[in-house]
Amino acid sequence: MNRFVMAAVLVAAGALGAQAQDADIRGTINQQFEAFKLDDFATAFTFASPSLQNFFQTPENFGRMVTQGYPMVWRPAQVDYLELRQEGSTYWQKVQITDVDGRLHYLEYRMQQTPEGWRINGVQILDAPGASV
Repeated sequence: MNRFVMAAVLVAAGALGAQAQDADIRGTINQQFEAFKLDDFATAFTFASPSLQNFFQTPENFGRMVTQGYPMVWRPAQVDYLELRQEGSTYWQKVQITDVDGRLHYLEYRMQQTPEGWRINGVQILDAPGASV
């Protein structure tokens, strides 16, 4: 196989791997959204990283934090995935959420790979694009 063909194969394999990783990360976040919509905090809690599970201790504590601090996550009207970025071994998935009142919220999900798959290791609310401080 010549070098050009080999390079093309390696690039394609890397792109497919990145697409699969992107899909897996979005899948984890989607599954947690679906659990929140059903008020199934026990299932939603399973998508949190081990360190977050240790911090909150119970699905009830976790659910209280979400309903009180992240109502747009608990009851999103629409979820749109934006860019996925990597910093070292950490992946950040940017998400645009439209809440039930039509307001836009931008969040970044810090993702952690575990033996059980991708888990959410924190969520950060971002300033809206164009917002001044």
